[in-house]
Amino acid sequence: MPRVPSKPPSPRRHIDLVHTLLIRNARLLVTMDAQRREIVDGAVFVRDNIIEAVGASVQLPATADEVIDARGQIVMPGLVNTHHHFYQTLTRVVPAAQDAELFTWLKTLYPIWAKLTPEMVRVSTQTAMAELLLSGCTTSSDHLYIYPNGVTLDDSIEAAAEIGMRFHAARGSMSVGASAGGLPPDSVVEDEAAILKDTQRLIERWHDPARHAMTRIVVAPCSPFSVSRELMRDAAALAREHGVSLHTHLAENDNDIAYTREKFNCTPAEYAESLGWLGPDVWHAHCVKLDAAGIELFARTGTGVAHCPGSNMRLASGIAPIRAMRDAGVPVSIAVDGSASNDSGHMLGEARLALLLQRVAHGPVKGPSAMTAREVLEIATLGGAQVLNRDDIGALAPGMSADIVCIPLDDIGTAGALHDPLAALFFCHVPRVQHSIVNGRAVVRDGKVVTLELPLLIERHNGLAARLLGA
Repeated sequence: MPRVPSKPPSPRRHIDLVHTLLIRNARLLVTMDAQRREIVDGAVFVRDNIIEAVGASVQLPATADEVIDARGQIVMPGLVNTHHHFYQTLTRVVPAAQDAELFTWLKTLYPIWAKLTPEMVRVSTQTAMAELLLSGCTTSSDHLYIYPNGVTLDDSIEAAAEIGMRFHAARGSMSVGASAGGLPPDSVVEDEAAILKDTQRLIERWHDPARHAMTRIVVAPCSPFSVSRELMRDAAALAREHGVSLHTHLAENDNDIAYTREKFNCTPAEYAESLGWLGPDVWHAHCVKLDAAGIELFARTGTGVAHCPGSNMRLASGIAPIRAMRDAGVPVSIAVDGSASNDSGHMLGEARLALLLQRVAHGPVKGPSAMTAREVLEIATLGGAQVLNRDDIGALAPGMSADIVCIPLDDIGTAGALHDPLAALFFCHVPRVQHSIVNGRAVVRDGKVVTLELPLLIERHNGLAARLLGA
């Protein structure tokens, strides 16, 4: 039976939460509010876990219970990562999978992932989250779709609460194994009734629908090539009964398209439409091969996309038509994807790839203006909030959640970038943030994660990775 803790951690309060917090003297405060203000010598005042005031430092209170001097730093909303597989930090750069496309890559790694344990899931969750937090991300979704050896999604949720990151935990699943025409081996698929029962349990146990929630549950069958039509339909019905979001992989590469056409005689977008998988409560990962009709359908229904440029490049899946999606009105966000297909969970770095890749896609004439630094920041903040169906993150404004990052501009990677420090975050290399505030709480301070001992975590993680790989 799944382990049930006696009491869940509070979704909106932390024991060590300060009453008031003031971040002031910012070299540049980037609000991402309705006016897209960029305030020189800016400040943010927080009470408990909510932003109370934003403006020039001279306009805000001079003191608070905690004061952060952000002199020489950019202060901006925390970035929002909308697709990840945390457990994959344990299987980075596996030699047999380094030069494979998606389906071969998956078939190589499925047998390794079948040996995952609850401890591995907990430790990899915190490892992945630490990497995200240090690179400017304060909210992340994670898509866990494999549950061997007693693993449950509770393992990830509890680990996330300990490190202090805002978390959308996606209860993934695989139900169609190789013997039934699916991609995964039969050893890692689950019974569909059990999947739905456990998903409902997780929603009832952990999902917090309130504004400023720290934990939400997402219903997330893995992909068209690993679950049945019936599970997709039933999952959509379950999600809408409980008012939670839906997420899956879609149209990732040419083999993905060929599988959907062969098995279902339609395009991936048509498949999603036929099963009720469109709407503002749905977002799909990748969509590299989404055609013009699919883009129009997503735009018309408000269906979101998690753009994963690093993973799409690594697996040679292609370049997602993000410029066309944005122009049509499709909600688009940025995601690092799993750390075995990207091998990096650096959120600012991923946004940089998104910026540059759209320029490559549009050639030397239109390419240089295909994506700007400020647009990619919008996608990585407000875009992520929209895709996750939230109105409380992604901007610094009164009433918004206090998710704030402070990024230093005095490192070698930004030396000389004086003319436009905001653009420097995406054109230059930024190794890590100075401070990261999540829900009003300092989770990263002076470039270090303060809610856990990172060197010990990495040592433990590497030992578990070696065990998983049989080293």
